[in-house]
Amino acid sequence: MIAILDGYVDEPSCLGVPPYISPYPRYIAGMLEDLRIPWFYVTADEYRKNPAILEKAKKIIVIAGIAVPGKYLGGRPLGLAELPGIAPDKEKILVGPITLELEKELDGYEVLRFPFEHELYEVLGGRGEDRSRNFVNRFAVLGAKVVRQHPDFPHVICEIETYKGCYWGRCSFCIERIHMVSMRDPKAVIAEIKALYDQGVRHFRLGNQTDFFTYMADFDREFPRPNPEFMRNFHRAIWRECPKIKTLHLDNVNPKTIAEYPEESREIIKTIVTYQTPGNVAAMGIESADERVIRENSLLATPEEVMFTIKEINRYGRYAGHNGLPYFLPGVNFVFGLKGETKRTFEENYSFLMELLDRGLMVRRVNLRQVKVFPFTPMARVGDRNVRRHKRYFRLFKEKIRRDFDRRMLERIVPRGRLLRDLRVETREGRVSFSRQLATYPLLVGVYGEFERNEIVEARVVDYGRRSITAVPRVSINEVKMYQLLAIPGIGKATASEILAKRPFKSLKELEEVVGAEKARILSMYLEIG
Repeated sequence: MIAILDGYVDEPSCLGVPPYISPYPRYIAGMLEDLRIPWFYVTADEYRKNPAILEKAKKIIVIAGIAVPGKYLGGRPLGLAELPGIAPDKEKILVGPITLELEKELDGYEVLRFPFEHELYEVLGGRGEDRSRNFVNRFAVLGAKVVRQHPDFPHVICEIETYKGCYWGRCSFCIERIHMVSMRDPKAVIAEIKALYDQGVRHFRLGNQTDFFTYMADFDREFPRPNPEFMRNFHRAIWRECPKIKTLHLDNVNPKTIAEYPEESREIIKTIVTYQTPGNVAAMGIESADERVIRENSLLATPEEVMFTIKEINRYGRYAGHNGLPYFLPGVNFVFGLKGETKRTFEENYSFLMELLDRGLMVRRVNLRQVKVFPFTPMARVGDRNVRRHKRYFRLFKEKIRRDFDRRMLERIVPRGRLLRDLRVETREGRVSFSRQLATYPLLVGVYGEFERNEIVEARVVDYGRRSITAVPRVSINEVKMYQLLAIPGIGKATASEILAKRPFKSLKELEEVVGAEKARILSMYLEIG
């Protein structure tokens, strides 16, 4: 019996921290199915709660690696420090991007360097002759059943790989340089989605590639040319096979592609808005608006090209969908500590974001992170020198963006009173239930109410934090609680007390007689009346 211990991954092109489940557990389970080896699946958080859960395993395959660190609500990734303490008496194999951080072998583990799929299959007793990414196609289908062992199932979003590698592959810090560009057969990708759909999965993200727009593109050019007709047919085929999908989103988009091929890209943007679901985000790496940093780190897109791309996506994607969020917006990523960075870099990045605001454009997220240096990248020659040197600048810059940009952007994307649907409760603190939609880069919503984990709620926006919002649930005025009433703009303690004392209300007119027409109008926006 082999245990698959999912310590979660977060790479430039792949996310596997709950509620996401990366492709790797599915590939591994599929290999074990193919070789007829019994297996079971455990997450890192399940293991921490009950280490004895691994006792029945003869061998453990540990998946881990956070290449682009973030803050996680759904789970805590395994780190290097935890690895020695995991089942010290068991045979263990370590896979995933965490192996890129190891400078020497790790006691107690057979370490398979990333990417690991071919080598792992051979270690397990198989023979893998296909060296392309199509090697994983059979395993992706065979291993689909692993999702049913996830503790949050069916509230999971499956990351789907379309291809590996980056056609540019020169950015100084990025780990994608270890992958050769290799496309998966679209029919195999759709077969994988269908296999997961048949297991009960309804939420998917077409991630695990560096630029979704260049899937099956023409690579016989300096910059791959997108294929709008393929994209349209690919999406139609997904919906033919899986007609009741609830979430279909994407991850990475290279702004250079849209800048180089605007006509083809516009057609793909229209396809995404038409066939994918609202709340979608195209994560784009601007990395820096400083021309010196762009040059010294071989970054691809200029600030002007990124701004053009943001405008093009906004043109079609900024309108709100049925779940309360815009259909399709950009997200921009900045990386700090790169070669050539100076104090001016922070000023250039700030100016770029302020210009974006002034133009009336929308971005769903701004990700600010300090570079993580891997030994095989050009950044290794610089190391974390600039990270340490500019630590104060980074802290001040982050504070300015959270203060001057993030809240204003949230107010633009989800104005007060906007109804947000399909909010899944993940955790609760006191009277506030923290929830998110199952989506790519979902918005964190603090809902005033005491709900249980995995409850699905609807709520209207009442206020904003720096990177999150607060909302009141859509409940009847005859059931609403005092603290929920007080959260509604314009409703004070005296009005709330009067409502509680004189309910039930059978109609809006009855409510108007107690609180007046204006307050009744506000309350009817947030609550069910009558």
